[in-house]
Amino acid sequence: MAAQLAAMMPPGQPPIGLFRTFAKNLPMAEAMTHWGRYELGRRLSLTLREREIVILRTCARCGCEYEWSVHLMVFAGRAGLGRSEISSLTRGSAGDACWTAPRDRALIRVADALHDAGDVDDQLWLSAREVLDEPQLLDAFLLCGWYHAISFAARAARVDLEPGAPRFADFASRLASDLL
Repeated sequence: MAAQLAAMMPPGQPPIGLFRTFAKNLPMAEAMTHWGRYELGRRLSLTLREREIVILRTCARCGCEYEWSVHLMVFAGRAGLGRSEISSLTRGSAGDACWTAPRDRALIRVADALHDAGDVDDQLWLSAREVLDEPQLLDAFLLCGWYHAISFAARAARVDLEPGAPRFADFASRLASDLL
């Protein structure tokens, strides 16, 4: 179990609560590690920023404060996501003023459609294809699905927030000044 936990974390980092929970089913944790490395790795066709937009939106829509907060703490700064964007991903929409890049808006709409309907309708497919290629859309689809599964497991297993983790309420304010 210790070897598996070490494989799931960057060198020298203690395992997070989610991974300690998953390690209770060692064969599952081992299998998940490989796909997780793809989803968070350089081979993913989405940029770090795009990946985190999809993950944060998916986790917020699933109500998974645990995984949302982990990604916020670890990746949001590196992804260049500001407070207004994080607030929007948490409680807003693709139409919020902070989203000026068509790719960002498309990814949020795709994540929302998959969450709400489990599908991307023809109109959204066509508009998303104007700014994302098929490999990027396929990566976005599977990224949403992966983080739905992670969100379901973290919530159902009642994984406690990491120490010092931000809360949804910290980004709940949708004041106009936040979104400018």
